Amino acid sequence: MATGAKVAFVGLGVMGFPMAGHLAAKGHDVVVYNRTGAKSEDWVAKHGGRTAPTPAAAAEGRDFVFVCVGNDDDVRGVMLGGDGAIAGMSAGAVLADHTTASATLARELEAVAGEKGIGFLDAPVSGGQAGAENGALTVMVGGQQGPFDKAKPVMDSYAKAVTLMGPAGAGQLTKMVNQICIAGLLQGLAEGMNFAAKAGLDAKTVVDVISKGAAGSWQMENRALTMADDKFDFGFAVNWMRKDLAIVLEEAQSNKARVPATALIDQFYAQVQDRGGGRWDTSSLIHLLAHE
Repeated sequence: MATGAKVAFVGLGVMGFPMAGHLAAKGHDVVVYNRTGAKSEDWVAKHGGRTAPTPAAAAEGRDFVFVCVGNDDDVRGVMLGGDGAIAGMSAGAVLADHTTASATLARELEAVAGEKGIGFLDAPVSGGQAGAENGALTVMVGGQQGPFDKAKPVMDSYAKAVTLMGPAGAGQLTKMVNQICIAGLLQGLAEGMNFAAKAGLDAKTVVDVISKGAAGSWQMENRALTMADDKFDFGFAVNWMRKDLAIVLEEAQSNKARVPATALIDQFYAQVQDRGGGRWDTSSLIHLLAHE
């Protein structure tokens, strides 16, 4: 699809607001909807386009509808029913859900959309708020090849990588793998940085050295030193991570995958919440170790 597609974006949170902004910056005709109308007005004041009173109104006459909200119930709320996006869409359009949600929901929505001849993609993202603001998200997509091929050039507006992983639900399943890996990395990093402090080592020197070897990771490069300084205001919140890990654990029960470390780390995050850290970012696991 060439530049200038008719696009709707539903959900202008910390991710959706800049994602929709990149679409406008690339020359697409963007209509936005957000449950809090003031956020939609703010977006239009910054990026142009126009607002709509319902998801259905936003989706009417659009080639693509992108959604980025909170959880499965939020997705159903903006996609289904008379005011939902699907009600406003026409055959041949593509609906892509960037929410991190369940694979079961993705399959359900593909079936509903398919009854109207609408292509559906589950397309959760990784890269956090910074990735959204910089247009450098990784998008993992489930769905059919045809809708994917249509939507990918548009999603490239805010992504550095957009990859079709398999049929409906495969995008969400890949995001679950992503969250399993991040949880394990962060717990290991928390234990390592806390150990370094107890051993009297200089945190910066430790990170400078080991980040160049096999222990290196994005989390180490970007979060190790802030973890050591008890700074936890850099992005993806514990509350959202627990939402994502609940999806992981439910899916693991269904597919019989063993995820013992993930289940344990989920409980560590619950303890962070108990300390009032629900809005801290996910690197706050170290707080449980450094402040017993």
